[in-house]
Formats: sequence, structure tokens, C-alpha cells
Amino acid sequence: MLSDAEITKKISAKLKELRLKQNISRQDMAASSGVSASSIVRMEDGEIKSFESFMRIVRTLGKMEIFASLLQEEEIGPNEYYRLVHSVRTKQRKRASRSNIKNTDKEETEW
Repeated sequence: MLSDAEITKKISAKLKELRLKQNISRQDMAASSGVSASSIVRMEDGEIKSFESFMRIVRTLGKMEIFASLLQEEEIGPNEYYRLVHSVRTKQRKRASRSNIKNTDKEETEW
């Protein structure tokens, strides 16, 4: 398993590689993404400080599909759905029946 620093370094190198493969200069990337050229330099050197800037670069490079698995909602099967609905129904508050309520008219309490 890679450390966070190693992952950041690999992602940074990949961003630079993708930019160069698409023959995009840092200035053009800055103009297209709205991220400053100095931020792009830092990002490619392994300093990804802003997730928003990172997303803009990824979008500009046309690689938003890397987030697809994070954006998919989990689908539940019929059995899980039944268990979920059944557990909600059984947890609903129940009211006391009339037979369990004590009749306070029979005795008076003293204060």
C-alpha cells in the first residue's frame, strides 16, 4: 500500500504526463481551467493543496471518468430493501393501550 505522499507524487506526475501528451502548455492549461500557472507548477511538483483546482485540471484534461466509481450510488437488492423497510417498521414508536393507563380518578394524591 502506498503512503499518501507517494500517491500524491504519482498523481502529480500523471497530471503532468497527461498535459504533455495532449500538447498543452501550462499557460494554456491555466487559461482553460481557471487555475493559475503557478498553481499548476506546484501541483505537478506534488503539492496538491486545493481539491477544486485539482478537479478543474482533471476536467480540462478530459479525465473526469476517474471519479465515476465515487459518484455511483449503491444499488441494493430486494432482500436488503426488505430488511431496510422491515427494520424501519419495527422501530416505530408504539402507543400504550388503554388498559395499561392507570385510572387517576380512584385515588387523590396529596401535595
